Amino acid sequence: MTESSDQIVGRIKEVLVEANRFLAVDNGAVEYVHLEPDGILRVKFQGSCAVCPLRPMTLRAGVERAVLLKVSEVKRVELVPN
Repeated sequence: MTESSDQIVGRIKEVLVEANRFLAVDNGAVEYVHLEPDGILRVKFQGSCAVCPLRPMTLRAGVERAVLLKVSEVKRVELVPN
């Protein structure tokens, strides 16, 4: 049995909730935008994360790493412009 796209998105959102616990310390957040059919996850940073100069490191070493570890259907995480 394969998972529906809604179930996959639900798992992604669970990971983002965990990530937001850490980002909230600095008044930031990450928001789910869209999962492309090719496995590219689109997200948007909010709050202080939207303008932070460490945004690329937070995306790759934090958000993307957490998502890739828990949701094998995701191949890469990309930011959408604010």
